[in-house]
Amino acid sequence: MPKQEIAVTTDAVIFCGKSGEEKILLVRRKKDPFKDQWAIPGGFLENDEPLVVGAMRELEEETGLKVEKLHQIRAFGDPGRDPRGRTISIAFWGKIPSEEKVEGKDDAAEAKWIPINELPVLAFDHDEIVRTAIEQYRSK
Repeated sequence: MPKQEIAVTTDAVIFCGKSGEEKILLVRRKKDPFKDQWAIPGGFLENDEPLVVGAMRELEEETGLKVEKLHQIRAFGDPGRDPRGRTISIAFWGKIPSEEKVEGKDDAAEAKWIPINELPVLAFDHDEIVRTAIEQYRSK
């Protein structure tokens, strides 16, 4: 059997605002694939880091935002979700009490809080990740 070449990433859906007026933190991608499209913050896991630590690190690297706690959503790994190759993402969601200042850093050209009801089409399979995060967030 050939050796599998699978990359592992983490993604974070961060909510802020009161019920009915929630916003989600998005980043505009600086590089391909999906250059200039909106996405949720995330990226490749480092070899020696726990999943949640990778999600927090990527969130801070791309937006400057630090969070205390994230809740694991589930894994997303359908073939073709990333044109660079087989990638499995473990997604998380978190909530902060109010909108904090964010800025695009690292491979994010921009970071911005966007109302849930005004979300654009997102890169990769992030639309599915966000829908799943909203369901879990609202059920808590």
